[in-house]
Amino acid sequence: MLAEIKKLIKEKNMCVLATIAGNKPYCSLMVYAANENCTEIYMATHRSTQKFRNLIENPAVSLMIDTREAFPRSNAQALTVSGECELIADTLKKEQVRSKLTAVHPYLKDFIKHPENEILLVRIKSFLLLRGLSDAHYATLE
Repeated sequence: MLAEIKKLIKEKNMCVLATIAGNKPYCSLMVYAANENCTEIYMATHRSTQKFRNLIENPAVSLMIDTREAFPRSNAQALTVSGECELIADTLKKEQVRSKLTAVHPYLKDFIKHPENEILLVRIKSFLLLRGLSDAHYATLE
């Protein structure tokens, strides 16, 4: 099942990021890139955003990666990724991730170079893959 989950992560590059601050949830449509073994997902945001403030207050996140465009709709898949978000402190890794993000999403070049930009790293803890309406599979990463 992990192979199918990783395949979905690599095939897609857009997700919904769910953050929370206090008792208020907040969702953001995001583009991403993943590392080769799909244990980390990378995104970019500006420090002035609500999502960034939420992540500073509470690093626990959930991502939704899906195939909602699938037909028939009964074949759609929804992958919930749970993890912890952190800022990348290592300068070399940050540059590598910036390059990876702009390789996957060339239109992000100016956004990523902006002085307000931060690169986010989500360390994945678990996956919940829903295939169709009720075929659910849960997996954790050690």
